[in-house]
Amino acid sequence: MLQPKIKLTSEEMKYMALFESTTGATTQDCLIDEKLGRIIFVAKPGDMGLAIGKGGKNINQLRRMTSRQIEVVEYADTPEGLIRNSLSPARIKEIRVTERPDKKIVVVEVDAQDKAIAIGKNGRTIDKTRLLVKRYFDIDHVVVQ
Repeated sequence: MLQPKIKLTSEEMKYMALFESTTGATTQDCLIDEKLGRIIFVAKPGDMGLAIGKGGKNINQLRRMTSRQIEVVEYADTPEGLIRNSLSPARIKEIRVTERPDKKIVVVEVDAQDKAIAIGKNGRTIDKTRLLVKRYFDIDHVVVQ
């Protein structure tokens, strides 16, 4: 699947450069979530370990430098792959993409004990997933069951 044209602001490009110079990992995208005071980086597949660093060292350093929460998601070419990566470590049973004439909806079925992990505190994790799939695959809504 082709990656859509994503426009980055100068602030997002600045954070991407900071991320790459601090971690040595390649980032494909950066989203600034002002509502929750966080920066979400989309790392190149295979660069997650490098991005996080030993014991979370790189993430903690970026958090101190930016005074914001830092979240990293590994990029995937498919909506299913990106959803799995962004909801990790929740165990996903099934992902169904439903296309209606006016919108696309994804239903994610997770293990009963992992539902709280998939949604996150105050819906942080599912909000991150919704932002990413809207940006990359034009999916309007994600529902966790």
